[in-house]
Amino acid sequence: MNRVAIGVDIGGTNTAIGVVDTEGQVLIKGSIPTPKHGDVNLYIEELAKAIEDMIESVKRLTDNVEYLGIGIGAPNGNYYRGSIEYAPNLSFKGIIPFVDLLKEKFPQMKAVVLTNDANAAAIGEMIYGGAKNMKDFVMYTLGTGVGSGIVVNGEMVYGHDGFAGECGHTMLIPNGRLCGCGSKGHVEAYCSAPGMKRTAFEILVRDNATDSLLANKSFNELDSKMIFDAAQQGDRVALEVFEQTGKWLGQALADTVHHTSPEAIFLFGGPTAAGELLFKPVRESMEAHLLPIFKNKVKVLPSRLKPGDAAIIGASALVHKELAK
Repeated sequence: MNRVAIGVDIGGTNTAIGVVDTEGQVLIKGSIPTPKHGDVNLYIEELAKAIEDMIESVKRLTDNVEYLGIGIGAPNGNYYRGSIEYAPNLSFKGIIPFVDLLKEKFPQMKAVVLTNDANAAAIGEMIYGGAKNMKDFVMYTLGTGVGSGIVVNGEMVYGHDGFAGECGHTMLIPNGRLCGCGSKGHVEAYCSAPGMKRTAFEILVRDNATDSLLANKSFNELDSKMIFDAAQQGDRVALEVFEQTGKWLGQALADTVHHTSPEAIFLFGGPTAAGELLFKPVRESMEAHLLPIFKNKVKVLPSRLKPGDAAIIGASALVHKELAK
C-alpha cells in the first residue's frame, strides 16, 4: 500500500496542490488560481474540487493508495487554530477557520493540518531534506518576503499563539527602509528579493553607475534573477548587491544563532540559486557577528528540497509530522 499525503501551498497568486508519497516524491501536482473575490466558501469549493480531481487522477494510475491527510502551508497560518489570520496578500479578510472548512469536505482524512508557509518548508526539510537527522535547526525562506521556521529538540516552535518564528521582521537597521508590514528597518526590507532590488537602485544612484548592466532597467522591471545574471557577467553593481545582502543576512542569522543555538541554518528561495555569491558573504558576516562561544559551530546550508516541488512537499510533510505524534 502506497501511503500518501496531499500538500497544498496557498500563495497570493496561485495555490499549488500535489500528492506526495512517504519518500517525498511528488506523484502528481497542479494548481488553481488563488482568488481575488474574497469569498472563502467559494474558494474551499474550488480547492476541494481540485483535490478530488487529483485523487481521481492518481486512481487511474493505481488503486493501491492510502490517503493520510491534507497539509496546508499558508500566509499567516496558525497551526494551533487551523486558521488563516489577517493574511495581507490574500483576499480573505479576518480570521478564516480554514481547517474546519476543509475537513467538512474530506471527513475521511486522518489529518488536516495547517501552518504558515515557512514552517511548512522547515518541516519538509526535517522529514525529506538536509535536516533529516537534526533536532535543532532554522529555515530561512527568501522570496517576496523573508520567512523562517525554527525547530528546537525536534519540534517546531510555534509560541503560545501559533505565530513564533518571524525572524524576517526582526530589526536590522533602526528607522531604516519601510518594510511591507508597515514598520521600518526589518530584515525583510533588505534581504528579500524586492530588498535586493532596492539595494541595486541605491547603488546605481550612489555611484551614478550608468555603465552597469542594470542601469537601463526600470524599478518595476528589475528582479533578483536579473541581478544574478548581471553578477555572473561580472557587473560590479550586481556583485555588490549580493555582497551587501549577504552581510545583512549574516548579521540576522547571528541573532538567530544567539537565540536558539541551532546545528544549521538552511536557506531556501530564489536568491539562493546564486550559490556562493550569496552564501560566502552570509557565512563571513554571521561569523563576524557571533559571540566567541558560537563561532565555527553553525552550518549555513542550501535547502535540499527540490525547488519546484518544495512548497508542496513541505505542506504534505505536516501530515506525516502530525500523525507521528
